[in-house]
Amino acid sequence: MRRLTVHLKAKTTDQADSTLEEPIDNYLDPEVFASEVNLVFKRIPLPLALSAELVGKNTFKSTEAVGVPVVITRDAKGVAHAMMNVCRHRGALLCEGRGEARALTCPYHAWSFGMDGELKGIYGESTFGDFDKSQRGLIQLPVVEKHGVIWVCLTPGLTIDIDSWLGEWGPQLASLKLDECHVFSSRQMPGPNWKATIEGYLEAYHFAATHPNTVFTVNHGNTMVFDGFGPHERLGFALRTIDDVIDNVDEADWDPSHHVGPIFWTFPGFSIAGGWRQRMTVALCLPTTKVDESITEHRIVVRHEINDEVQHELEVMRDWFYDVVYNEDYLTQYGVQKGVGATGGHTQIFGRNEIGVQHLHGTINRLCDEGLAAARAEGDTREYRMPRQA
Repeated sequence: MRRLTVHLKAKTTDQADSTLEEPIDNYLDPEVFASEVNLVFKRIPLPLALSAELVGKNTFKSTEAVGVPVVITRDAKGVAHAMMNVCRHRGALLCEGRGEARALTCPYHAWSFGMDGELKGIYGESTFGDFDKSQRGLIQLPVVEKHGVIWVCLTPGLTIDIDSWLGEWGPQLASLKLDECHVFSSRQMPGPNWKATIEGYLEAYHFAATHPNTVFTVNHGNTMVFDGFGPHERLGFALRTIDDVIDNVDEADWDPSHHVGPIFWTFPGFSIAGGWRQRMTVALCLPTTKVDESITEHRIVVRHEINDEVQHELEVMRDWFYDVVYNEDYLTQYGVQKGVGATGGHTQIFGRNEIGVQHLHGTINRLCDEGLAAARAEGDTREYRMPRQA
């Protein structure tokens, strides 16, 4: 908040050292996209669920990440598991959405699996024939639960070192106490290329033009503070209420939660907006299987109990944020996707004031290089087309 007040008085913002150009092909090339998926998305911990989404024992959540169907469970002992949401008989999807169950039963032939993924039951087993049931449990995925988030790696057999992945970002996430929150709602939101979509979360430069009657009425535009934590970042936007306290309230009496709009952003696309307030939006944007598509899980998360008295307020908040993000941000970014497709061979240019977006692209390039080195060390000889440099 102190840094924002300095910027507001000077009409400045946090800035990168220089502008950055990014080749448009990095938004369009299917081979570059495939490299990003295999070298980054399938090797890093992905925040596929909040602990608050699996409250109590024998609960589950199904999702899909870059084409991989995943089911996350909490077993009878309270332990989190992650498996491919694929029956080991004929490959049918086992479940959808969130719920409670003591077993996951396939809707095709009624094979059932324990919440730890072990094959438990075979319909008509006496007629099926003999085989080793221990080899037909659900395919396990690496999983770790920490800071109120369930992290999953999409490649079986890899190890999640969550402390190394988060680094100094870990205490930032821990400070939000997500494990004490409640999930009010969750919606799926389609979008264009994942980079074009995520970029909108990481700068305030577009507020005045894209959100003149919504976000810009409560936030100053083109004013932001930035802090990088390895691949992750924290952004602070200036709410307009800050104007009333800059020169009128002693700093010792400031309440940043009322005057700063923070974004806690975990790579590759996990955005927590609202910070220490009672109500937050938590979004996870991931690619689909196509270079020009993404899907965002958009959640409303609260720190208080959900009852009839607050139901309507939360519904209004849910609908407002969905409408703003989709109708203003994402529809604009669909236009970006179409625009870059019409101007192939050129570059995007990011200003010094778009430091969060610059940090994103630098991180993608670095992680692709690191992922390629790791894959080569593991004996992977596939050809990869890496993101191009301007």
